[in-house]
Amino acid sequence: MKFRHTVETFATPEKIWAIWTDVEHWPRWDTELQEAFLNGPFELGAMGKLTPKRGRVSTFRISQFNLGTSYTFTVRLPLCTLNVHRYLVSRAGTTYFTHEVSFRGLLAFIFGLFLGRQFKAALPDVMNRVKRIAETE
Repeated sequence: MKFRHTVETFATPEKIWAIWTDVEHWPRWDTELQEAFLNGPFELGAMGKLTPKRGRVSTFRISQFNLGTSYTFTVRLPLCTLNVHRYLVSRAGTTYFTHEVSFRGLLAFIFGLFLGRQFKAALPDVMNRVKRIAETE
């Protein structure tokens, strides 16, 4: 299962990137999170923890990283991985930023049904919160 949501903004790519990589403040705009932290700098291989409002604490790892343009973090689930890929592009003074979620592995379909539905429903609001913060601060 895979889904994505893209939003456009007049905020700079640097502003979106700064919000996206400030892990401790993710709960400010990600309505599904209670707490998030990263052990060290935001870079390839960095590890952190996510505490959702519902569910168990999860460990994640930055599994893909392109400074200023994209990253993926991966959460290991039983017989499955959850991958959150965030990327942005700028064209003619407009920034387009995308949040993509995918589940891979033997139980991807099951986790996609249960977690994916919840994530997909929350994603437009989450993305609009990022936009609002980027445009007003």
